[in-house]
Amino acid sequence: MSNLDLENKLTQKGINPTAMRLLVLEKLSQQKAAISHKELTALFDRADATTLFRTLKTFLEHKLIHTIEDGTGLIKYALCQEGCTCSPNDLHSHFYCTHCKNTFCLIDTAIPAISLPQNFVLKEINFVLKGICDSCS
Repeated sequence: MSNLDLENKLTQKGINPTAMRLLVLEKLSQQKAAISHKELTALFDRADATTLFRTLKTFLEHKLIHTIEDGTGLIKYALCQEGCTCSPNDLHSHFYCTHCKNTFCLIDTAIPAISLPQNFVLKEINFVLKGICDSCS
């Protein structure tokens, strides 16, 4: 993804494209699997963990990324797909590989229909499948 593409992606979401935000977006766009804050920090030679955390928080607030709780105790981050508003209608399944420990977004795998009791309001879903990914099998 070019620097101009990265800037456009940020400005389309209402995010001011600072140098650090562009670097973080570039690193996130290069990932094939969701990534934790610690893993993201390790991708930078010198990076302030607080600045990275604030950048991720800004990206979350503007719905550029979403979080995944895959059962490992770590929050992982992945880029949202085009047109995502992070509402329950946009949500998708995730797959955690028990071998390589990577978590993948399964965009084309639908979440089963869920029937809630009357007056219950769905705000978010955390649907994680666990097994062995295609690279490890």
